[in-house]
Amino acid sequence: MEDLTRLTLKTAEELGATYAEARFQSDIRESIVLKNGVPEVSVIEELKGFNVRVVFEKSLGFSSTNIVSKRTAKDAARRAVNIAKASANAIRKGVSMSGEKLGEGKVEIKPRIRFDCIDLNSKIQLLKEADKAAEESANEAKAKLPAHMFILDTIKTEKIVLNSDGANISSIIPRVALSVFLTAYHPQKGSAQRFFNLGEVAGWEGVEKWNLLKLLGEEAQSLSKTLMEARSPPEGEMDVVLGPEVIGIVCHESCGHPAEADRILGREAAQAGETYLKRDSLGMRVGSSVVNVVDDPTLPSSFGFYLYDEEGIKAGKRVLIKEGVVSEFLHNRETAAVFRVQSNAASRSVAYDREPIIRMANTFLEPGDYSKEELIEEVKHGIYIKNFMEWNIDDRRFHERYVGLEAYTIENGELKERVRNPVLEITTVGLWSAMDAVGKDLEFQAAYCGKGDPMQGIPVWTGGPHARLRKIRLGGAKA
Repeated sequence: MEDLTRLTLKTAEELGATYAEARFQSDIRESIVLKNGVPEVSVIEELKGFNVRVVFEKSLGFSSTNIVSKRTAKDAARRAVNIAKASANAIRKGVSMSGEKLGEGKVEIKPRIRFDCIDLNSKIQLLKEADKAAEESANEAKAKLPAHMFILDTIKTEKIVLNSDGANISSIIPRVALSVFLTAYHPQKGSAQRFFNLGEVAGWEGVEKWNLLKLLGEEAQSLSKTLMEARSPPEGEMDVVLGPEVIGIVCHESCGHPAEADRILGREAAQAGETYLKRDSLGMRVGSSVVNVVDDPTLPSSFGFYLYDEEGIKAGKRVLIKEGVVSEFLHNRETAAVFRVQSNAASRSVAYDREPIIRMANTFLEPGDYSKEELIEEVKHGIYIKNFMEWNIDDRRFHERYVGLEAYTIENGELKERVRNPVLEITTVGLWSAMDAVGKDLEFQAAYCGKGDPMQGIPVWTGGPHARLRKIRLGGAKA
């Protein structure tokens, strides 16, 4: 496939492109859906093809094809150049690419247990056993699970990335993911719902490590206890301790997305929204000195793992907020040229027929010095929110709202009764500024980050340690 990818690149250059990049990508995915204990669907699909992106007279053109041949490779290059030519006169300032040293090499993650070593019946049986464990745990807590669904995905992605500036990267990455939806119900108590994702770069050994029977039993039991036992939360000003799951979504939504340079430049305004950050916001204080938020694609086994982006730039840790101050934006080579900086390898694409755009990878709050117990024992009156039921944030990523699921009151440094659905509604700056202590634990959750048009749901990790906020105003619904 490298020869055909190189042919695509060569054709684009011969047609006058001042910059060209070509990518071959193959994604082989198996999906199994178990709904209410019954296997609903099992699908194996392969998406495979080429794409080419060019700059012609400072205008971008992009084209793709799922027919793998010399003729279609050349045709894709011609279409990309023609698209760029057609829009060249309408572009005022135009597009250029920043100059960096580009990578050459091969990245291959070899699984300990290949996906095809586990037959379909064994995979379905595991999901059924986990489903049974969840139902039994709910029954023990006097609740029912009228709706419960698991989606198990295994994905093998192969890529070849070449460009006219010298990048030559190939990669083979296996990923495994599980999406879980649980609804607990009781005729007198109503219903409560829990959803979460597991995911990492691994073979089937990743699934074995999750210990699904134990995990889903615990999740169903906790959900059911919240439904059956939780009282209405206290309201007013108090201290709040947030669990890693809540911290992770806060980092992703209120730090990662606002720092995307294409969003700062306005490209995402009509698609995914704007940002409260401006081009001159580097150095702006948005939180207390204990806040350090980073995005790191190189974390081993992470769901958002990669070592080189789609433009051939070597990946590394990006420090978005350092000691409460905006430190870095997420860039590809196009936005890096506008900002007159170096790209930090944030160019990603989810499939062969999708344009690479600026994306997060693994966004999290870096750990501090406190244990979870120390964070709680210094709270006289407050709430501990372990995970969330729902979240919302405005288009500029400034006003945000999180509704807790498993949550407890804190009285004189001790966890007390469960409370249901405490509501944290606050601004981004208000939240990060109220943080006075950060835990030394570190946990991650998998997610699919949505962005772009056509939509690209790309694998990421969100996470962090426990953290404490002082004097936060909480609300909540009556249980």
